[in-house]
Amino acid sequence: MPDKIKAETSAEARETRAIREIRINPIVPSESVLVATARNMRPRKAEEPAPRDTRKHVETCPFCRGNEDQTPPEIDVYPKEKGVDWQIRIVENLYPVLGDDRSQPGFNYGLQQAIDGYGRHEVIIDNPQHGIAIHEMDVEHIANLFQVYQLRMQELYQLDERLKYVLVFKNFGPAAGASMAHTHSQIIATPVVPQNVFDEVQNSRQYFERHHQCIFCSLIDEALTFEAKIYDRSSGEVVRKIDVGQYVVERGEKFIAIKPFASRYEWEIHILPLQHSSDFMTTSKADLDDFARVLQRTMARLDAVIGGAQYNFFLHSIPQGEEFQNCGQSYHWHLEVCPRTSIPNGFELGSGLFVNTISPELAAEQLRAVQL
Repeated sequence: MPDKIKAETSAEARETRAIREIRINPIVPSESVLVATARNMRPRKAEEPAPRDTRKHVETCPFCRGNEDQTPPEIDVYPKEKGVDWQIRIVENLYPVLGDDRSQPGFNYGLQQAIDGYGRHEVIIDNPQHGIAIHEMDVEHIANLFQVYQLRMQELYQLDERLKYVLVFKNFGPAAGASMAHTHSQIIATPVVPQNVFDEVQNSRQYFERHHQCIFCSLIDEALTFEAKIYDRSSGEVVRKIDVGQYVVERGEKFIAIKPFASRYEWEIHILPLQHSSDFMTTSKADLDDFARVLQRTMARLDAVIGGAQYNFFLHSIPQGEEFQNCGQSYHWHLEVCPRTSIPNGFELGSGLFVNTISPELAAEQLRAVQL
């Protein structure tokens, strides 16, 4: 057998072996992920996918059309035309984590510090159909939903200069923290920039200062153009092979869905604009249409592979404010989709190190293989 073929065969054999390595998140290097695929082979009780309520209408659900009087006050609705049934509805959160109903001063004592829990917490009822999933929605509806996010973010930023960050997120399924079965997402406006967003912004700015390029753009370029083979110095065997497109799950004209090399969650996917853009609020309607197609197809792939996916998604966009005005070239807005297929264990909580039991390369391959 020729040496090259022998090396290639050896590399393929290694692919089937258990992976055990710590991967560093290039965006936030302090975040590490332990990829330990042998953990996925340990004995455990087989579990059926969590049942999903697929009913179109539930008489007792306050979010279903016709039960508008059962929700907190309405903030906005889409479409706005009178006599037209609503498709997306925004209401106040009945149990907000932050609010503007009262003001109280912050305080310090010793090493302890507290600031006022001022902010806004709103619920977006994504669709009048009770149990519909994202991949079952029309592309046009998904694009409209994200356009509503845009408008609401803009309004909240303009509402009060004390609001430093507006986070859009969705919890789908009990494992992801959803307390209502009716499909919905949420917006929280906070008086501080969340630490994980701040770290992304700071580290991407430092990368730009060194390399004069956005690190997110660099990662997209790598995903689309990079291939490599890493050889063992002693034996000459190929120990790692990276193929072009290996981490790409879905691609549109303007957006791309990528499986992160250092994925915290087994089926985590990030969706990013192919062309540099730091601020989600400036994304055009035409671009949102393409984003919606990529998101819909990505979620359909997830549903086909893991079935009844329970997940969180959240949107990271550049924070507003003077201190972030020079970050437009270095930061890149994106949507992170994090399916919840396991519960963090004591090691993860104690070490701050995520444990991923499925190879990101294998996960991406399985997702790409889905026929849509």
